[in-house]
Amino acid sequence: MNNNSYENEGNNSNGFLAGLMLVTGLLLGGLVGAGMMLLLAPQSGKKTRLQIRRKGRNLRLQTADAVDDGVAQVRSKAHDISTSIHDHAEDLQQRGQDVVDHQKERWTPLVDAGKTAVKG
Repeated sequence: MNNNSYENEGNNSNGFLAGLMLVTGLLLGGLVGAGMMLLLAPQSGKKTRLQIRRKGRNLRLQTADAVDDGVAQVRSKAHDISTSIHDHAEDLQQRGQDVVDHQKERWTPLVDAGKTAVKG
């Protein structure tokens, strides 16, 4: 894989993090907006507190689900990157072995000729 591929993976990771931050901002904004709406609603305090508790519980569950999804996506991306790096390492190792084998084939006759010349 060339440098552009690694840059693309970096850009994808940065885009993913930006998207995750956007979703987090939207969730927090929604929480603040819902809280303000409930506090300013024209109803009794007891009803409002009960409603706040219910909404808070629901938002907590939604946030936990969103975080779990985000963590799963990050783990998946990390696994993909790790696999890609492993594959590239194996490819480079094979290329190196091929170069060594080629050089052995190339230089073995010369070394043998040198040994023969030294011996006799």
